[in-house]
Amino acid sequence: MVAWTVILWISWGCGSGSPELNLTSLSGERVDPLADADSASVFLFMRSDCPISNRYAPELRRLHESFSPRGVRFWFVYVDPQEQAESIRRHAKEYQVPGEILRDSHHDLVRLTGARVTPEAAVFDSGGKLVYRGRIDDRYPDFGKARAKPNRRDLRLALESVLQGDPVAEPETRAVGCFIADLARK
Repeated sequence: MVAWTVILWISWGCGSGSPELNLTSLSGERVDPLADADSASVFLFMRSDCPISNRYAPELRRLHESFSPRGVRFWFVYVDPQEQAESIRRHAKEYQVPGEILRDSHHDLVRLTGARVTPEAAVFDSGGKLVYRGRIDDRYPDFGKARAKPNRRDLRLALESVLQGDPVAEPETRAVGCFIADLARK
């Protein structure tokens, strides 16, 4: 099972003034996706033990199919420091993860975005301003409650607004999912 959180930012200043992040590829190489962000990027924060997140795999593939041709880059970020690279590779294959994979073992990117649960989305505009944080959609209004299909697709709406240069109509929504325990807000 996996947990997903999504964050998007458009052109974080091409590395100038971006925070130091300790992210790695599955081969252990250091990766700083903020340093070269010259186009839209979506980060999908994942844990392999969150059942709500697994249910979002098809929707996240649809978002990738819709937005990657428009220049949006997708990063799947695994946040469990105990999860091994081979386990992540198996999971990515099983769930047909359609993007690049990173590890955020120290939760630098999670902390930067303020993510509380997986899945949760944070969208940044081209100036590096957080313009949306919350759910992917409203399919899960609360724990133990699910709709057959969502009434509102919040992440899709936020991405459309950002790509069109418009303000996001509802900049914050409540995400429902698995807590990122060691980063619970104080």
